[in-house]
Parts: sequence; structure tokens; C-alpha cells
Amino acid sequence: MTHTKVTYDDVEPVSDGLYFLRDPLDAENLGVSVLECEPGYTGLEHDHAEDGQEEVYVLVEGEATVTVDGEDVEMAAGDALRIPPEATRKITSVDAESQFVLTGAP
Repeated sequence: MTHTKVTYDDVEPVSDGLYFLRDPLDAENLGVSVLECEPGYTGLEHDHAEDGQEEVYVLVEGEATVTVDGEDVEMAAGDALRIPPEATRKITSVDAESQFVLTGAP
């Protein structure tokens, strides 16, 4: 077979609203996740300096703030944000539910 298809909500979440799809998709070089945020959600601040993973966050629904190296980046549905590996990042969902597709690769 030349492709793999999964439905993200058929995958066991790793935490509330976070679905890692890399393994179910058999992806070798690209990480893909779906993150569903309830109003008031605050993610863990982190970076990927050690593993060299560049990420792109695409906000599919809602509104949210992504704090990158201490700078708040307001996002609306349809916005995409690239974050280099060494930058810290943290997602905060404001007053509405939001949904992200998160991708990353070295």
C-alpha cells in the first residue's frame, strides 16, 4: 500500500484533546498531531532545541494565543505559524474552543 489513512479521534489521545498521529500514519520523518483546546486551556511551555524539530501550528478552528520566546502571537482560524526548534512555545486558548493541527520535522 502506498498510503496510510487514519481518523484522528479513533486514535487514543495522549492527554486531554491531544492526538499523536505519527505512529498510526507510519510517518518516518514528519510528526502530525491534532490538539483540541477547551476555553482556558494552557499548554506546556517547551522547545525542541535538543531534537532539532521545526514545527508549524495551523489553527483550524477558534482563536488562540501562541507565546513564542515570550512574544504573544494571536491566532485566528486559518492562521499558520512556523516555530524554529530553539524557540520556546506555549499554546493558550482564550474564550473559545480551538483546534490545531501541529506538524513537526527535523
